[in-house]
Amino acid sequence: MGSVTDCTNETDEQIIARVPTDREVFGYIIDRYEDKLRRYLRRLMPGLQEDTDDLLQDIFVKVYVNAHGFDTSLKFSSWIYRIAHNEAVSWLRKKKVRPDTVELGDDEFTTFVESADIARDFKETRLAKDEVKRVLADMSDKYRTVLVLRFLEGKNYEEIGDILTVPGGTVATLIHRAKKEFSSIYTTHHAERS
Repeated sequence: MGSVTDCTNETDEQIIARVPTDREVFGYIIDRYEDKLRRYLRRLMPGLQEDTDDLLQDIFVKVYVNAHGFDTSLKFSSWIYRIAHNEAVSWLRKKKVRPDTVELGDDEFTTFVESADIARDFKETRLAKDEVKRVLADMSDKYRTVLVLRFLEGKNYEEIGDILTVPGGTVATLIHRAKKEFSSIYTTHHAERS
């Protein structure tokens, strides 16, 4: 009986390079990314929690099957997030659904509002968490996605570009436009309540 290899000190890139010849090391990839990808998918597909695990399984199958084709010029995290993003977009298209709200914990809400400089764009200094969640849910998919990746997942411009397969300059433009759309939707929601 063979012993299981310990990969705790190896990078994701080192582990994925070994997957074609040592299937058992793929468990380390799952351990490292399962919670992160579940959280990301729930932010992209809120209200559809029962489907998240099925989609997550499909993502890991795709990563495993395509491990031999991993482009080592990319960061592994960007590659796996790209696969997750593409699978989520395909799933949403098939289901033809839009989220009702976006999942945000208290710390994530604070981080989002502060990091994205959302609050300074409004006369109110205190934004309600439920309102931010509704605004994110009402945003177009491409703009919501870029805000989630940047301000909730903490991805830098290069990683977002790799995930969405767009140049870095385009990422900056998308973030700028996403903030404008957020502001516009927020203003509309606020006017409707008044």
